[in-house]
Amino acid sequence: MGLRTTTKTSTGATPFSLVYGAEVLIPVDIGELSTRYTHATEVANEEELRVNLDLLEERGEATLIQMAAQKQMIKRYYNMKANLRYFKIGDFVLKKVFRSTKAANAGKLSLNREGPYRVRSIAEKEAYRLETMDGIVHLKKYYF
Repeated sequence: MGLRTTTKTSTGATPFSLVYGAEVLIPVDIGELSTRYTHATEVANEEELRVNLDLLEERGEATLIQMAAQKQMIKRYYNMKANLRYFKIGDFVLKKVFRSTKAANAGKLSLNREGPYRVRSIAEKEAYRLETMDGIVHLKKYYF
């Protein structure tokens, strides 16, 4: 129950209110005498539900705007902390060995990188053509 009734930072609303368009009354609220519960009548409740239904689309749009703003904040924070590396033609680089490209019997102590390779040319944004003794290999930049 706590997860559905806690306001989330990313949306600025509770998941329950996003789905149903109204704030939830948990059993503790109903058991205690409060103005929220005692002044509620069936007519007032239905009127409130109609108003919330009319505003549901606007609340959804406001939530999307809130989520986009939070994503921009996260992106700005990441870009402040990230050490982006750009390679030049002639630089020597190591290529990361992924689990799918490891040898069949390679254990956990096998090498994580292979190379060195020399950057032959820049293929596209953050992709490089590498030169080896055997031929040309493509590399996409890896951030760690």
